[in-house]
Amino acid sequence: MGRLFWKFFVFVALAQLTAIIGIGGAIWLKDRAHINGLLDDHLRRPPPPMLDSAVATLQYGGIAALRSLLQSMAGEAVFAVDEHGQELLGRPIDPSILIDVRGSLEKEKQTDWVKQVKGGDEHTYLVFFLPSSHLNGRLPFPGDRPPLPEHHLIPTMPIVVGAIASLIFAALLAWYFSTPIRNLRTAFAAVARGDLNTSVAPAMGERRDELADLGNDFDRMASQLRAVMESQRRLLHDVSHEIRSPLARLQAAVGLVRQQPEKSSMWIERIERETVRMDKLINELLTLSRLEAGSMGAMADNVNMDELVEDIANDAHFEAKVNNRNIEFSVSFAVSIKGQAELLHRAIENVVRNATKHTAENSTVLVEGHLEVGRRRLILRVSDEGPGIPETELTAIFEPFFRGSGTSKNTDGHGLGLAIARRIVEAHGGTISAFNRPKGGLCIEIALPVERV
Repeated sequence: MGRLFWKFFVFVALAQLTAIIGIGGAIWLKDRAHINGLLDDHLRRPPPPMLDSAVATLQYGGIAALRSLLQSMAGEAVFAVDEHGQELLGRPIDPSILIDVRGSLEKEKQTDWVKQVKGGDEHTYLVFFLPSSHLNGRLPFPGDRPPLPEHHLIPTMPIVVGAIASLIFAALLAWYFSTPIRNLRTAFAAVARGDLNTSVAPAMGERRDELADLGNDFDRMASQLRAVMESQRRLLHDVSHEIRSPLARLQAAVGLVRQQPEKSSMWIERIERETVRMDKLINELLTLSRLEAGSMGAMADNVNMDELVEDIANDAHFEAKVNNRNIEFSVSFAVSIKGQAELLHRAIENVVRNATKHTAENSTVLVEGHLEVGRRRLILRVSDEGPGIPETELTAIFEPFFRGSGTSKNTDGHGLGLAIARRIVEAHGGTISAFNRPKGGLCIEIALPVERV
């Protein structure tokens, strides 16, 4: 058992024991007050008339008359005891009763329940009445409180039973809470060792509480970590693959320069082209790394989005005409958003260039946008007339180095443009998604939040 188990156990057990003792004590105090009230009522009752009859008989009739009277009252507990402790009829008297009788006289000299009378034989007698309902053999004289009977003492048995039940339920409750937390601790230790396939949900069973939700959150966290690690491994593999190809071509060009010096100008041009490709790849990788690390600087520029998108469309149209493609621009908003103009320019330009690259020859790329006033969002769509992509790859196109199944191997680029665009848009609090157009082609939608409409 762990420390958490014992903490739960001790605190729950103490709480339950305190409740049991408190309730038991309250019941005992109430019961005792009730018994004391009954005793007070009994003490306030007048003494029986036969006690006065016995006293009068002793005073006026003598010892013989009193003896005859006491014999006739065999069912009544009236006693006459001389100064030597001898009862007139020779009946045994508990010494404690005589102590109570004499103590009562010492306190009050004469009471209604005890009479001290001088007999004709020169002996002094204590005449008293012993009720048949006396408690533990002791007389209930005024001022004297006999001990409570056994069944009115502190209820130890209910307290003991309640304490045992409390300990059992405290242990069960502590086990119920500590077991899933122990499972979570084991799972965290496994993840720390690098085992990202760890799952807590099976150990939670049929629980439907916050601890089960915590286990499900842990499983989602482990799954995301696993996906990130796999993505990082895939990224490292793709980077090495992308760099290996131009490096191999560079090495081949250097070798050809050495073998064919007369054609060195041609091979030097090839070396320069491969160097530019590698420089572009490294710059894109550095940009992606900074975006993922969140080191993009302050996002405090007021970016006029209509002017930004129009400049990008005009530049793309100028380049697209060379490849027999067209850019159509249709924007119906004039708003500014907080962010970095350079990053937003790069994100939207990457999307437009990607569409221009994959649209069919002699087709048009449509750049359109509008403002959703109710949701305070700026919607920008870039649609091409290319082949589109399979539905299963609509999300994957935003991953680094992704190449669709229908992408030509000769297509220029490294598959980083849309990945960079997604991270820039998300850094500005927006979303980016892709879907196939009903009439063919791909549409990429960018949604950015607008502070003031």
